[in-house]
Amino acid sequence: MSQEVTTFIESLDKPWQIEICNRLRGMVHEIIPEGTERIQYKKPHFLKNGHYAAVISTSKDAVTFMIMNATGLEVPKGFDGPPERKWLKIREGESPDYDTLATLLAQASSSL
Repeated sequence: MSQEVTTFIESLDKPWQIEICNRLRGMVHEIIPEGTERIQYKKPHFLKNGHYAAVISTSKDAVTFMIMNATGLEVPKGFDGPPERKWLKIREGESPDYDTLATLLAQASSSL
């Protein structure tokens, strides 16, 4: 795990965002143990074999988890984005279905 991503997460103002980001980060590393991570465009990017697999971004009121290489995935209601990348916005008090996110990430990253 990258210290730069750790610093990014730890520097967030809202404890609920820190908790969600840490959980998402751990999930990505579980699904893609050989993956790498880095800060790019001021947000954590996760790569597999040099290709983007996922991105975590934060805003004032949300944490957004983006799955790359998503063409062909059947995503549940609540996701947004074009066919090649899908994202889910998570707001304070919401608890995403991490099992579903993990399954979608595994499917999307399997061909990377």
